[in-house]
Amino acid sequence: MRFVLIILSLFTVAACNTISGIGQDIEAGGGAIAGTAENTKRKM
Repeated sequence: MRFVLIILSLFTVAACNTISGIGQDIEAGGGAIAGTAENTKRKM
């Protein structure tokens, strides 16, 4: 189990160029969720 978590962590870090890239990815994900929520709110 521990080995699997290490491998998954390595793939995650490899997907981002730097530590700041991870923050940007998280921020972009949050922005997408917020945008979807706003669109849903407008449709109601």
